Amino acid sequence: MHSHCAADGKTVFGVFRSDAARENHGQYITRFLYHGENALMSYRLENAPLAARKDAKLLLYQDMEGFDNLSCLDRVAGASLTITLSTETHNETIPQHVVPKTWHVMYADRYTCQEKKAEDALEGVAFQLTMLNPDSEGNPLDHFGAEEAGLHSFYFMLILAYFIACCVYLQPLLQALNKGGPMHTVLKVLSTALLLQGLSVLFNYIHMARYARDGVGTPLVGIFAEFCDMVAEVQMLYMLLSLCMGWTLSRARKLQSKPLQWDSSPTSTALAVGAVVFQGALLIWEQFEDTEHHSYHAHRSVASLLLMALRVILSLLLALVLYQIISAERSTLKRDFYLSFAKYSSVGYGRSQHSTIHTAKGCFLWFLCHPALVLFSVIFNEHQKEKVITIGVILCQSISVVILYRLFLSRSLYWEVSSLSSVTLPLTMSRGPRSRY
Repeated sequence: MHSHCAADGKTVFGVFRSDAARENHGQYITRFLYHGENALMSYRLENAPLAARKDAKLLLYQDMEGFDNLSCLDRVAGASLTITLSTETHNETIPQHVVPKTWHVMYADRYTCQEKKAEDALEGVAFQLTMLNPDSEGNPLDHFGAEEAGLHSFYFMLILAYFIACCVYLQPLLQALNKGGPMHTVLKVLSTALLLQGLSVLFNYIHMARYARDGVGTPLVGIFAEFCDMVAEVQMLYMLLSLCMGWTLSRARKLQSKPLQWDSSPTSTALAVGAVVFQGALLIWEQFEDTEHHSYHAHRSVASLLLMALRVILSLLLALVLYQIISAERSTLKRDFYLSFAKYSSVGYGRSQHSTIHTAKGCFLWFLCHPALVLFSVIFNEHQKEKVITIGVILCQSISVVILYRLFLSRSLYWEVSSLSSVTLPLTMSRGPRSRY
């Protein structure tokens, strides 16, 4: 395997090492997705005479399929572009292609393909490597690869949308939270998840704003963004599983007269906690496998594939739970409530029997948006896939939270149910006296 150079962005700092290049048949440095005219790669060396004595060079490859099976000499000879490291600084224009292309950068020197270790090859050469795409005016000043272009503007627009929504809906939401009642816990979890999503978007914007200037960004802020994403994922998963498993186990015990509780039994809590711990472990594993910034929704690692499989399994579990509940439910209004929680249906609102609304349902949207978008992204080019997945997942999960808000705050369906039956009110969260609405 390749020896990767530690890098947080597309301005890469490190040391060219002859021993690492010899052990791995080339020291792998980084990758960058170039596009357009005037794309540029520049380097700065701290010890150019030493690099010249070593015959040091950068090898650029467009296609690394089957690369690990090549011999050392074949690797060096097969480079699409070779840059000799003989001066302190150098700018190299990257050939233009019709569509954006990923270029992989490796380091090699005269010792790379030698079998015996050379004593004078121990000293390394410190370097700074900068990759730049052309900006809107055609100047090579853009640190973003083609797969990242536009994400910075997307995060800015999303922040603006969150701010406007906050100004419009914050006061009514606070009033609903202060009233308490059976939906209080669900609303608190949804509000916390939405706040974490907003913080993640803000942190990503701050990180990418700095990244646009120096190609490094603020990695710690990027980590905070991914942490907020992970906590929001875990919170939503725990809430949805607690509710669904609570419904299932309560129905199984035939306790029709007892209000349904958030923690209906130790079994439902244990199942929810177990799934949450498993998902948390996969999320952390994913971060270690893919350390590139804002790659939380990437799908190149084993952990990401397992996360998608988990979401599909949970969706099937949710569908089974809802089928059992709806099959046993006699109340049309409550049956529509459960349908609205999980899947597409026509739900009657107000007094008119003909007034219906098709609601894109929260749970399935939350669980299935990532796997569906990964499958959908196969029709796009390489530089479009990450943007489709990243933007799609963020928007779908935000829409999912909004849908669940509307469902639980509905003054048409939910309050109609509560006025008909306060004893068997679905999703009661408190074992104590309930607030009156």
